[in-house]
Amino acid sequence: MELKKQTPTHTVDWYIKWVSSIILLLGMLLHTHNIFPLNLIVHLIGVSGWMVVSIIWNDRALIVINAVSIAIFVNGLLTYLLECQECLWYKIN
Repeated sequence: MELKKQTPTHTVDWYIKWVSSIILLLGMLLHTHNIFPLNLIVHLIGVSGWMVVSIIWNDRALIVINAVSIAIFVNGLLTYLLECQECLWYKIN
């Protein structure tokens, strides 16, 4: 059985796809070592790259999963920032 490539190589979406995938792997590594919130930021960058690819490809399933992932990571970052502001507010007063 011979496998044929379905996607062209060395196009803009190809580079974004691979860079975003590597960034996501780095985010997973940061997550396993509990490096917070940097892991959320790195994941958000990787998922945003995949969102661009999914829009270029016009792939609705990828658009949905990446849009939801972006919302989840942004929510996590906002929660972290709001909790930090509350901590700083209590330390000031």
